[in-house]
Amino acid sequence: MLDKLSAWWDAVELWVVELWFPLQFLVVMAVVVPVCLVVAWGVDRGVDHLSARLRRVRRRRDVPRA
Repeated sequence: MLDKLSAWWDAVELWVVELWFPLQFLVVMAVVVPVCLVVAWGVDRGVDHLSARLRRVRRRRDVPRA
């Protein structure tokens, strides 16, 4: 399985390297920009969830008990 993935990646890499530079740029940007946007969105959501959880825990600790 890993050998097939490695061979596929090598073929894609070779195909991109053989392209004319402006086409390389367009292909890379067409893939990298959406991937970076999805990763940034995921990190943002993760930090939001973590900070909301920590805020709830902190509120529970700060509430004075009678």
